[in-house]
Amino acid sequence: MYEVTDKIRLLRTEQKLTLKDLSEKTGLSVSFLSQVERGSSSLAITSLKKIADALEVPITDFFNDFSNYNYLVKVSDQKPFRIEGSTAEYIRLGGEFSGRMLEPLLVTLTNGEPYDKVFSHPGEEFYYVLEGVVLFTIDGKEYIVKAGDSIHFPSHVPHHWENPLQNDAKVLCVLTPVLF
Repeated sequence: MYEVTDKIRLLRTEQKLTLKDLSEKTGLSVSFLSQVERGSSSLAITSLKKIADALEVPITDFFNDFSNYNYLVKVSDQKPFRIEGSTAEYIRLGGEFSGRMLEPLLVTLTNGEPYDKVFSHPGEEFYYVLEGVVLFTIDGKEYIVKAGDSIHFPSHVPHHWENPLQNDAKVLCVLTPVLF
């Protein structure tokens, strides 16, 4: 089983791409990509997504432990993970198959921690709050979404979220395009 950095290097060399070629396809610098392949630089999920897209593989190819090649995802196969720079815990809920377009996740937002980074990207997002309260800011407007409420919006609109309370919030999240 390859580490993420080894898998990037393997896929790049299999496709006969130089670091410069990969840099041009991703918009990431040659020196950064070189550091990533050597394991001397950390890699944000957004950068990994750019690399996966450039190499024309699903991002899940880099996470063998999270791969599920069945339609059914049993509780015992659901592995929590975190994204660099975020305190949220994610669990993939979707199966793994060719042409998959939805990314269903169970997200736990820790208590009272603001997440100030604003996102804007292609796709759409749907959230259903299972427990707690989540404050979404979408295009500058705040929405308080409580347990049992849902919110659905295009991802290109600037947005971010936070858990304003002291208790954790659990959210069912369905995104496009597939990220993980």
